[in-house]
Amino acid sequence: MQTKTKKRVGILRGGAGKHYKTSLQKGGEIIAHISEKLGDKYKPVDILIDKNHIWHFNGLPVNPGDLVNKIDIAWNTTHPSLSNILDSLSIPNIRTGSFFYTLENNEEMLREHLKSIDVDMPRSLLLSVYQKDFDGPREKYPIKKAKEIFERFSSPWVVKSFTEDTSMGIHLAKTFPELVVAIDDGVKHGKSILVQEFIAGKVASVHTVPKFRDEEIYAFPLGNSFGVFSFNEKEKLFSLARDLHRHIGARHYLKSDFVLNPKGKVCLLQIEFTPDLKPDSHFSQVCESVGAKVHHVVEHILEQV
Repeated sequence: MQTKTKKRVGILRGGAGKHYKTSLQKGGEIIAHISEKLGDKYKPVDILIDKNHIWHFNGLPVNPGDLVNKIDIAWNTTHPSLSNILDSLSIPNIRTGSFFYTLENNEEMLREHLKSIDVDMPRSLLLSVYQKDFDGPREKYPIKKAKEIFERFSSPWVVKSFTEDTSMGIHLAKTFPELVVAIDDGVKHGKSILVQEFIAGKVASVHTVPKFRDEEIYAFPLGNSFGVFSFNEKEKLFSLARDLHRHIGARHYLKSDFVLNPKGKVCLLQIEFTPDLKPDSHFSQVCESVGAKVHHVVEHILEQV
């Protein structure tokens, strides 16, 4: 009996940028997921790019040009510029385009881009990692930055530290002293800090995937929701999520986090271009709610490249 040849999927992870650890984690999850759930059709291959820009194939240094004979498709979780190399080698690949990568990491640019589809975003300010030579005395820094934020937009504020554990280092500050304490805690983490205007309302995530189940852009049921949404409110979020997906040209997947305020105004909190493949993720839950599995979506994405 002839053994069916498996498609070799090279997962690029690491890179020299600030998202090195995040890419390592996401890439590792993709490797594990494909191996466990789709191992009968696909063979995942680890392609690590270290901080010195050296590529490794299954742990050994490799010239990118040699990948032509080693993989059939690539999934790039590193900087999107590396997909240009894959394109030059005619290796089909899953990636986030450079423009969309910028949108995901530059809120001001994203805010401006969304005006044409009538979607707003909370005001925010990103504080870079504290540096004594540049920012002055450590004990004065939280107060100085709190004053800058207070002058830009009023309370309450959501203060997030970019820690490895995204659930850590998050504060809701309602007063100026609480804002100072929250920023001080962020400095202790040694990471950049995002201070965002808090928008009261009902919160929900919408996951969209193009061409899934024969729909142009398939929208999964609301996930990660806080609050009760009416039928019309749900339809409004689905419509906005599809419009957003089209507007920014998301290639394979998009997660849109929205907040709906009491007056019915929708604000976009953030977007993500890579699905969370963990078994207990909200994406896994919404897949289950429509009789699908996460690996069904992953297989669909691989087949569309």
